[in-house]
Amino acid sequence: MKTNNFLASGFAGGIVYFLLGWLFYGILLIDFFPSQENAEEMQTMLMIFLGCLSYALFIAYIYTKWAQISTLGTGAKAGALIGLFMGLTWNFFAMAMPCYPDYNWSHFGADVIVMIISSAITGAVIAVVNGKLGD
Repeated sequence: MKTNNFLASGFAGGIVYFLLGWLFYGILLIDFFPSQENAEEMQTMLMIFLGCLSYALFIAYIYTKWAQISTLGTGAKAGALIGLFMGLTWNFFAMAMPCYPDYNWSHFGADVIVMIISSAITGAVIAVVNGKLGD
């Protein structure tokens, strides 16, 4: 595994994933998902960005270390599959947690779909960056 490929593609993917989250949850579905009021907005945004970066680095690690994924199509397909399983995992846990009392099956389905789409796009970006940087 090339460390430069891993870091560059993971960072690019993290930025894309963060921006997609802002697009889906902050603009397109803002009225659909329950709002979490938070006085520490800058810290919240930092934690969200670090979560997006961690997720993208996870995908980049898989692509560079285990799967050698470096094309747009295979990156999008693998990203969508990873997004499906991560979305299902997160949402099953969210449905079980008392800290999400307003979370329901509509949110579950919408969030899984958003995870699939955003992970597919993020996975495609990570793969393309890997492909451009070469082996």
